[in-house]
Amino acid sequence: MGKLRILSAREICQILVVNGFVEVRQRGSHIIMQLKTEETTITVPVPNYTEIKIGTLQSIIRQSGLPRYLFEVI
Repeated sequence: MGKLRILSAREICQILVVNGFVEVRQRGSHIIMQLKTEETTITVPVPNYTEIKIGTLQSIIRQSGLPRYLFEVI
């Protein structure tokens, strides 16, 4: 398992968009991203900060269901 990168909200949203998520709305300092499938809708809030802490990034990865390597150092 590689090391997670320090990412901004913009970079995280770009990774999510490439993988099928769409930006639904922004309320305050959080951007709400959603992925609709036939069975369910996955909603992931992304705090709109220049640097997202590692624990928050891990939570975003867990909620999105995307593979961790997308967010790791290349």
